[in-house]
Amino acid sequence: MTRTPHDQFAKQYLEELLTLLGKVETSRDVASEVREIDVYFIPVVPPPNDPKILGLLGKMAATASVYEPFRNQPQRLEILDCQAKLNFVINQQKRKSRRENTSYSETEWPFLWILCPSCSTRLINGFGAQSDSSGKWPTGVYFLAEFLNTGLVAINQLPINEGTLSLRVLGKGKTQEQAILELEALPKGNQLRENLTELLASWHITIQFRENKNMDEDDQELLMRLSPVYLRWREETLEEGRQEGLQEGRQEGLQQGFQQGEQRTKQQMIQNFLNARFGSLDPELLAIIEPMLQLSPEELASLLLNASREELLERFN
Repeated sequence: MTRTPHDQFAKQYLEELLTLLGKVETSRDVASEVREIDVYFIPVVPPPNDPKILGLLGKMAATASVYEPFRNQPQRLEILDCQAKLNFVINQQKRKSRRENTSYSETEWPFLWILCPSCSTRLINGFGAQSDSSGKWPTGVYFLAEFLNTGLVAINQLPINEGTLSLRVLGKGKTQEQAILELEALPKGNQLRENLTELLASWHITIQFRENKNMDEDDQELLMRLSPVYLRWREETLEEGRQEGLQEGRQEGLQQGFQQGEQRTKQQMIQNFLNARFGSLDPELLAIIEPMLQLSPEELASLLLNASREELLERFN
């Protein structure tokens, strides 16, 4: 299940980037006790885009990989749980290869990347994680023992350059703030900047239109950091009259966002709103997203803001 609203944002963010290089699957069920892998990635060979676009993330995506992003530093049991999910996926694939009489070698096993806003010395030492002495991987990337197929990324320790920018956006506090400022400073037409702008803007809208009582301190901080991205997106994509409409009311602003957004952006905005209102996206809610895309912007905005969960399920089921 989705751990936090940030988790939903992080999954959409990674999906948007990794889709440039291969096949992405999010919220993949791995066991009957309702556990999910956040992001499962399989590269396409050759990749449809140059991996250098994503810098360090593109390097991590050179092989099949699993990504588990955390909003706060993970605890010991959370890391062990991530490894349990990785082992389940590997064994699941091995059973499938036996049934289909195909090969599945150790070189095809996915690598687990645990993305942490920070990692304490105790956490790193407790898992015996080591930085790369060869210089192939930057500061802030730590590897567990070889057979564990696991890396820890301490986002706040990554060097500040364009190569780490896509990962630092998933950081926290000053790290995230600095990364968003760098993203905004990229020249217009930069592929990384263009790919992320709509996603970050739609997440800003989701937080902005959430009821105040449900907005925690992290949401408020993220809202402020995303404001420059949202304002630029609004300026570039909305006509002046529609900009004024965004300021006049939640429903009208949301309606205009749907009018201007492309299909993929609309889907992300629907997912964000459903997740914000109901706490998580279970199979029942996921099933109604596609038919909701067929509604007019006016009707869609009204339903997302006013309809209860039961009303939505009844309407689309």
